[in-house]
Amino acid sequence: MSNLKKNYLAEYDAATEDEKYPLIVKWMSEEPLPFFKQLRQERPVLVNSVCTLVAKFNDVRDMLLMPKVVTVDLYKPKMGVTATDEGYLMAHDDDALHYREKSLMQAMLNRDDLPYIRSIIEKSCQKILKKAHGKLEMVRGYSRHVPAIMVKQYFGLDGIETHHLLRWSYWNQIDAFNNQPIDILTKEQSQLITDTHDEVSEEFGVYMGVLIARKMTRIKVDKFLDKLSLPWRLIKRIFYYLLKKEPPKANPDEVIMRMLKSSFDKDVDFNIVRLGVNAGGLLIGSIETTSQAVTQIVDFLLNKPELLAKARAAATDDDCTEFDNIVWEASRFVPIRPDIFRILASDYTVAKGSEHETHIPSGTIVRLLTQSAMFDSYAYKDPDDFNPDRNLYHNFTFGIGSHTCLGKYVGIVMIPEMVKQIILMQGLKSDGGINYKDSPFPEEFNLQWDK
Repeated sequence: MSNLKKNYLAEYDAATEDEKYPLIVKWMSEEPLPFFKQLRQERPVLVNSVCTLVAKFNDVRDMLLMPKVVTVDLYKPKMGVTATDEGYLMAHDDDALHYREKSLMQAMLNRDDLPYIRSIIEKSCQKILKKAHGKLEMVRGYSRHVPAIMVKQYFGLDGIETHHLLRWSYWNQIDAFNNQPIDILTKEQSQLITDTHDEVSEEFGVYMGVLIARKMTRIKVDKFLDKLSLPWRLIKRIFYYLLKKEPPKANPDEVIMRMLKSSFDKDVDFNIVRLGVNAGGLLIGSIETTSQAVTQIVDFLLNKPELLAKARAAATDDDCTEFDNIVWEASRFVPIRPDIFRILASDYTVAKGSEHETHIPSGTIVRLLTQSAMFDSYAYKDPDDFNPDRNLYHNFTFGIGSHTCLGKYVGIVMIPEMVKQIILMQGLKSDGGINYKDSPFPEEFNLQWDK
């Protein structure tokens, strides 16, 4: 074994069957990079009784690009899919519903809105940091709170206190992605998560019904007022024409308002119920993932003073490219999670023709080690080095293939801007690092800076 200080596989092989999977979970959490490195070098496909781990870039990418074989069926009970309810699009694999609804939602999340979204984030961050007076518990006060502001202002999920949005988002995320057969939980812990998710989903459903009714009423009122204001709007147009100036652009519509204003033929099969399900999905994917990414990247930079200084210098540039690239390179080292899990709908042989060719039976859960893949020499030259000038097409932060994150481009501006604003605080330091409090998500991160 080359250049490895700890022999993970020797310890794994010597362990009893009951000890093996807990060791995997421990190493993935505490020592992912050296563990994954040994897997890539010596056992790129690790078969365990609980799941199968896949470590090399090409194998991970290969399996993520076959959604009918390597499926998201484990999401179905978590995302409302039943015999009579189609649930959320994310729990569907390469079918008509997924193709149709993801395409519609991508159109609603217009990429031309990104400068506006970034301005929302910038102003929200600056306001919070100014009020903090040099001391902040980052998770509750910033990394969860700022995405919630965006959810209200841009997505349009407003008229509700922020703590409700945080609660609904948290329990949906926990149940869908951290209450699975691969998670080491007692039956009581698992059931508590399921029950709480059911409870908050009912609350969220009531809220979404009221929200949609309120927004539809507003659309009708706006149409009436629009007719009344027609003469004034004509005068304004003439005024700007005479001045040879463009009238000021209004802010983009809230996403839920543009959804409700859009007219869909019945054959598009996107009725008010489907609209509501997809509008609700905007919340679930926005808060906890963003919070975790931002918190971990800030902690990563604080632990590397030279890199922090470089990031601060880049943050002062009007062009965000250099700074944003630093953030995305940091995300390789501290990803939201080190894997994407799937379950096989049919037998599949991974890495055909290679020395590590492995037959994986139908029904097997696979943990596709996306962090390991991002440190594969196929993906990047000198992968262990920190290099912000890398090709982002091999970065799995937002996934790959048909299940690439719907809000990818929102995240592409939101995450770096949140990191940027807080690392610009002079004298920034942490008071003890991130505390996860037995949660998969950061729960506490105390920061201080010069007032």
